[in-house]
Amino acid sequence: MSGGRLVDGYALVVFDLDGVIYLIDQPIPGAVETVGRLHGEGRAVAYATNNASRRAADVADLLTGMGVPARPEEVLTSAAAAAQLLGERLPAGAPVLVVGAEALRAEISEAGLKPVATADEGPVAVIQGYGPQVGWADLAEAAVAVRAGATWVATNTDRTLPSGRGPLPGNGALVAALATALGRDPDEIVGKPAPELFATAARRADGGAAVVVGDRLDTDIEGANRAGLDSLLVLTGVSDAAELLAAPAERRPTYVSWDLTGLFDVGGVVRVPAPDADHGGWQVSTGTDEWRLSGAGRELDALAALCAAAWRGHRAGPVRPASPAAGQALARLGLVS
Repeated sequence: MSGGRLVDGYALVVFDLDGVIYLIDQPIPGAVETVGRLHGEGRAVAYATNNASRRAADVADLLTGMGVPARPEEVLTSAAAAAQLLGERLPAGAPVLVVGAEALRAEISEAGLKPVATADEGPVAVIQGYGPQVGWADLAEAAVAVRAGATWVATNTDRTLPSGRGPLPGNGALVAALATALGRDPDEIVGKPAPELFATAARRADGGAAVVVGDRLDTDIEGANRAGLDSLLVLTGVSDAAELLAAPAERRPTYVSWDLTGLFDVGGVVRVPAPDADHGGWQVSTGTDEWRLSGAGRELDALAALCAAAWRGHRAGPVRPASPAAGQALARLGLVS
């Protein structure tokens, strides 16, 4: 970043959607303006989502309706990727049992396969994605089909979905229910943190660098790392500061910001962990029972300093403030115990 705007170091910005651009169907404050600014500067954008309940054109229409002009070709969904995978592996017209939304059935049809709803129709594969109407009967048919030899593909395993009421059960929760009944995991998981969605998006950067913007360490950030891409964690969705401090190496982002404005606002983003020589005015004292944060400065610099200590192998917290500014920073970061 070298003191300039984060966005200036990248030819392409790849966004997650839920928890980054919007929550359910409402834009997150600052998202519309930030994406509009990217378009205004002629910068390339893409959207990669694990949500399998909408097709790319539907996602583009949803974004456009929120004030974020988007084209279907800019949208990459786990539903389309999973259907494409089965379409490449199975003969044309092969029956596939669909557990998910109507959008997933449409993707299976477009891949040249036959969507079916029951195990009695002889499916050679089961594809499972998020759908708000998925219930016990759907999981029961899938269990019968998989036990009969059908290949089981999950679009993603997100444990939760962000919402204005807090995290709600995601496709991963439904996959876990079926896995419990079957005593095994899916044969293949296509969506994040698998790297394919991000790798496909990055190829659109025309040789330039791409940065992934996400709200989840276990999908967006790990997926970016597995694809060899830099990442920006925004604190508007699922993962919070406490989860960041405890993150294993494969789930650590390159940058952290409060929201999407950090792409342009030099003061609203920080690289993590903080360099040893520069903790932005903060000091962290580690101990076996508690940590002490002292000093003053930007709250994000305090987070970067805490990440530096935690990722060196010190077990985090609880973190106690040793100065008034530290108390304010810990409160803003949600780290007050």
